[in-house]
Amino acid sequence: MTVRIVATGSCLPERKLTNRELEKIIETTDEWILARTGIRERGIVAEGEATSDLATRAAERALAQAGWRASDLDLIVLGTVTPDMLTPSTATLVQRNLRVGRPIPAFDISAACTGFVYGLEIVGALLESGRYRRALLMGAEAISRFIDYQDRGTCVIFGDAAGAALLEAGGEGGGILATSLKSDGEFWDMIHLPGGGSRRPASPYMLAQREQYLRMNGRSVFKLAVQALEQVMNETAERAGWKLAEVDHFLVHQANARILEAVTERIGVPVERVPSNIERTGNTSAASIPVLLDECNRAQRFRPGDKLLLAAFGAGLTWGAAAVEWTAARGGS
Repeated sequence: MTVRIVATGSCLPERKLTNRELEKIIETTDEWILARTGIRERGIVAEGEATSDLATRAAERALAQAGWRASDLDLIVLGTVTPDMLTPSTATLVQRNLRVGRPIPAFDISAACTGFVYGLEIVGALLESGRYRRALLMGAEAISRFIDYQDRGTCVIFGDAAGAALLEAGGEGGGILATSLKSDGEFWDMIHLPGGGSRRPASPYMLAQREQYLRMNGRSVFKLAVQALEQVMNETAERAGWKLAEVDHFLVHQANARILEAVTERIGVPVERVPSNIERTGNTSAASIPVLLDECNRAQRFRPGDKLLLAAFGAGLTWGAAAVEWTAARGGS
């Protein structure tokens, strides 16, 4: 059974944190940040705002584009590592906010920056089963809540956002053609948030050690990310029966401009086929790919029949890719 992306939506916070503002907080410069990351600004959630708020607005925009009501949904899935709270899932809070009006499955996926790609395989399989017909898949993060603004290695990189896609089962041809998901827990400590879980629960000592903040070994992550993305993109394209040269659009996780440049060079495709918004969004983790997907869709960059390859790499370590033949004709609304 074909599973297609019907519509998209996204939400970026109104507040922007620029490199010039960061110059006043830590020892850095706009030139240093731009040269090493490609980022000029990133969105930051407002006081009292949380992941579910961004996700809800992205979902509402996707529903409006499709002309669906929330009650049309059979399934809600959210990729995030910055939930509103440990329980319940943030997906259930979005379900409440949208006023779905009936009990349907709603749950979170914790696969960091690869969360939306993991979601495409999970939601795709559930829709293919025939038990569900219409689904809302989101990637959303309020990651600024977990960033140490004394750590130059992380605070210049990450931003907040949410992206959403509506998926529907039915029809012939196109849609999600292939996926490949990977993880390797041997490298768990390269990107991790040590405090607040069952191993190191909240305590005065945990806070004193600043363990409530994200930690990352950027140099090691860079090397692994480039290799892993190249491998999984080749594997997924092959599963779809494609050659990389045939792919029209490569939507790669917006982690760092230098990673994007290295991956583009290694797979040997023109930069025009690798859209990027990292300059104004920063690394938004699980929101990265669905936000970029929505922006390209609304700019009418995709045409029915276009070949899209979505790929991401993140904490876990996790990585994955999805091959999608574009069928949605909606955009710009």
